[in-house]
Amino acid sequence: MFAALNAFQAGGIIPAGQQAFTTAGTYSWTCPRGVTSVSVVAVGGGGGGNLYDDGVGFYFAGGGGGGLAYANNISVTPGTNYTVIVGGGGANQSTTAGTGGSSSFASSVQATGGAGGNFTSGGAGGIASIGTGFAGGIGGNTNSYGVNNSGGGGGAGGYSGLGGNGAINGADGSTQAGSGGAGAGGGWSAFGGTGAWGGGGVGILGQGSDGSINTGQAGGGGSGGSGGGFVRDGAIYGGGGGREGTGAGGAVRIIWAGTTGITRAFPSTNTGDL
Repeated sequence: MFAALNAFQAGGIIPAGQQAFTTAGTYSWTCPRGVTSVSVVAVGGGGGGNLYDDGVGFYFAGGGGGGLAYANNISVTPGTNYTVIVGGGGANQSTTAGTGGSSSFASSVQATGGAGGNFTSGGAGGIASIGTGFAGGIGGNTNSYGVNNSGGGGGAGGYSGLGGNGAINGADGSTQAGSGGAGAGGGWSAFGGTGAWGGGGVGILGQGSDGSINTGQAGGGGSGGSGGGFVRDGAIYGGGGGREGTGAGGAVRIIWAGTTGITRAFPSTNTGDL
């Protein structure tokens, strides 16, 4: 069932390790020899952006970033297979764009995807439905019905704070930065007539800096993640798509201390690659 022990393991010490799943799909993770406890973070897929023409005007909206959830000290059994699901990004569509898929580890951690943009507002970020975590930001409202309205998407959720809210049509100052390592909300832009940007994504190596506001641009990524999109797709992980882009896929990352005696726990205790 297991590969031969290396010299370190043969000495009675199981090394620390980690494994990340960053492509949308369903996987089976086999718990390594000697590992009885893991910590896991999951980020849902970002929502898609939309461009809607009702014959009178255009409505542009960015997609929301994915939710983030984590759990520590999850009991696992060596040799047992656990299901890992990585949510895909929401599709770019007219009227209402697609919602990002949920990401999860077994029944212990789950983060939902961000909502797609629509002709009334940018997409809201996902939530932590199982485990500890914080929701993405609220999408910016298009403010009024008329010609060429838009709203930015909310940023991806953070490790200890909410994603930033997206910009309201014509009011880029309404955009919010991320908090607790979350992504920032997408801005509003008059580029090419009008447009809306997606919310920023979030990293999976533990809590880092907050996603920053980029006036008239995509929301900045939090905790080492990348920003959202404009007429392009969202960026890793869980970034919202711009008005003509799809959302970015989510991710699941599993870390363990083995028998090294160290503590590895989200949001920030030895959560980097060891």
